[in-house]
Amino acid sequence: MDGLWYVYLVRCKDKSLYCGTTNDIQHRVHMHNMKIGAKYTAGRTPVVLVYTEKCGTQSSACVREYRIKQMTKEEKENLAAQYVTKNRRS
Repeated sequence: MDGLWYVYLVRCKDKSLYCGTTNDIQHRVHMHNMKIGAKYTAGRTPVVLVYTEKCGTQSSACVREYRIKQMTKEEKENLAAQYVTKNRRS
């Protein structure tokens, strides 16, 4: 854990996307898959991480999370697609 906060998207088993914030991405995804924490993902496991974005502070991560949650499904899918494409090249 490096002290930074992140906003993330996970793809649920039903193909829906869930957005959240955390300071430990791997642990948070694990918790989702253990059905602990978010009611939304509890019945939709397994989840797979499809997007992360460094935000620095918890406050800035929450602001970004709100903005992402206001996006259309298509816009969220585009974020996920760009993230996957970028990380395939890395």
